[in-house]
Amino acid sequence: MPHATASWLVDNTALSFDQIAEFCGLHILEVQAIADDTASIKYTGRDPVRAHEITMDEIHKGEANPDYKLKMLKGPEPVRRTKGPRYTPVSKRQDKPDGIAWILRNHPEISDGAIGKLIGTTRTTIAAIRDRTHWNISNITPKDPVTLGLCSQRELDALVVRAAKKAGIEAPTDSRLDGDREALIEELRREREDAVRRAEDALKSESGFISSAATIIDPFSSNKGEV
Repeated sequence: MPHATASWLVDNTALSFDQIAEFCGLHILEVQAIADDTASIKYTGRDPVRAHEITMDEIHKGEANPDYKLKMLKGPEPVRRTKGPRYTPVSKRQDKPDGIAWILRNHPEISDGAIGKLIGTTRTTIAAIRDRTHWNISNITPKDPVTLGLCSQRELDALVVRAAKKAGIEAPTDSRLDGDREALIEELRREREDAVRRAEDALKSESGFISSAATIIDPFSSNKGEV
């Protein structure tokens, strides 16, 4: 459950989005969406420490060094599927036609079989959407399947690259964040570092207050009669 794990790490650690994305196998924009509460699904955090996938010492190493790559103690058990399309939660099934339409419009080089495996649908449905004979075609609006939560960005990117290679064409590049990506990552990293610094300052202030309070004269000491 990489998204649930990412949600926990965002809420409970000072790790950078890059580190969380790398550890959970997600795209950095997916982690950002979780942090900003703009993800299509609200995830309940899953503690990877309790799941014995990572130690707190390893997390602290990552918090101290934004360039440190976290090491997983063990990977999650792979989901073994035999036949049949990808399972999609009931709440997301109504979004499948929109995701299919988006792929057909933006990546016609991807085969129907590959789309079926990615989205979890049938060739008949894909053909109906392509030919505009689908029963609900008037209400179908092409939408990015990643945004809809039907697949991950990495899965889609990998599929696009394979399809382009098979078709003998150059794989399209995502230029939506050209020029802004590094600035965005640096800004997010700086915000994380500022949050950690503020927490440390607050802790020091609290420790100083406790230390000063401990110096109050004991009323039962031998100096209690002095003015």
